[in-house]
Amino acid sequence: MYIATARQGAVTGGRGRVAGNVLALGLVSLVTDVSSEMVTAVLPLYFVVALGLSPFQFGVLDGLYSGVTAVVRLLGGHVADRRQRRKAVALTGYGLSAVAKLGFLTAASPVALGGVLAVDRTGKGLRTAPRDALISLSSTPETLGRAFGVHRSMDTIGAFLGPLAAMFVLWASLGDYNAVFVTSFCIATLGVVLLAVLVKDNQSKPTPRPPLKTLWHGPFRRTVGWAALLAAVVVGDGFLYLILQQQLKLDPVVFPLLPLGTAAVYLLLSIPLGRLADRLGRWPVYIAGHVALAAAFTLLLTPHTNVFAVLALHGLFYAATDGVLMAAASPLLPAELRTSGLAVLQTGQALAKLVSSVLFGALWTIWGMQTAVLTSLAALGLVLVGACVLRPLSQSQPS
Repeated sequence: MYIATARQGAVTGGRGRVAGNVLALGLVSLVTDVSSEMVTAVLPLYFVVALGLSPFQFGVLDGLYSGVTAVVRLLGGHVADRRQRRKAVALTGYGLSAVAKLGFLTAASPVALGGVLAVDRTGKGLRTAPRDALISLSSTPETLGRAFGVHRSMDTIGAFLGPLAAMFVLWASLGDYNAVFVTSFCIATLGVVLLAVLVKDNQSKPTPRPPLKTLWHGPFRRTVGWAALLAAVVVGDGFLYLILQQQLKLDPVVFPLLPLGTAAVYLLLSIPLGRLADRLGRWPVYIAGHVALAAAFTLLLTPHTNVFAVLALHGLFYAATDGVLMAAASPLLPAELRTSGLAVLQTGQALAKLVSSVLFGALWTIWGMQTAVLTSLAALGLVLVGACVLRPLSQSQPS
């Protein structure tokens, strides 16, 4: 097993403090998430209501949105490690996602939309692993949970502001979705500029790199497997918001407000749960997040759904899983292959989410929403039992 020291280039400013590079990456993510969440907040309703797609068609596109980047993630991670140019690869990814926002202006058919989403997700696939590798390499092993928690909290501020911006633009433009896409492009461009100016690359000294096959050791292999299995039985955000919209009969202009509840709770809990994961173990916190998600979808089946409780549990799920999983996996990887390893982990999740979205969309289209939710809950419950019993991540805390 590789336990990384993460000392090269770290600018921690003292024990327990978050590195300046982490804060710079957080600012970039904040701005970029305002842009991306503006689009994400309106896409489910845009696809299903404005374009008239079925839940199955939306599931295919939503799966594409998550899973199309599998090969790109691996390639980007490999190039970033081989060239020791993590910032350059991330910059390319952020730039691609920014340009993709303009593609929504002309795409009206499912095929054209799929192409635009593929470009956007290619950008995300390129940037995510290098960004997370820079966070981990700029931090000490003991504070990884806190570092990722701080980054995710800043990222979530953007996720909170994005739907508000989308709602304002829709209101000001009298429901013109193109205005949302243009505004999103402008904000994404600002994020690219901030990355180029503020973030420092973390280049290791030119030493012999371990072969890629050394990544696939027992603890990391089990982490990837169980993370992918859990992702395969988790229902995507878009479906959760569509279910709430149908039950509450929300006006399209108000629809972007739903992600705000998730983002608010995520913002409040990401740092505390990151610190808790550092102290008590990252795998138990990760599992607890999935239990919260199961509770959220259980509430969707009740006669009078409490929308605030559903969104709070949804935010808790993200706060307990997103950065916590990256913090758990990072110490298992050598610094020279950190980006490649995280890319493998994220690719497994992305492919699993693609399968999940397509299957859930098909179940909803054929047998209805309630049957789809019940089936997904049963599958999630079985996988959670296995994950709790087997505890695949034995190295839950940094060594």
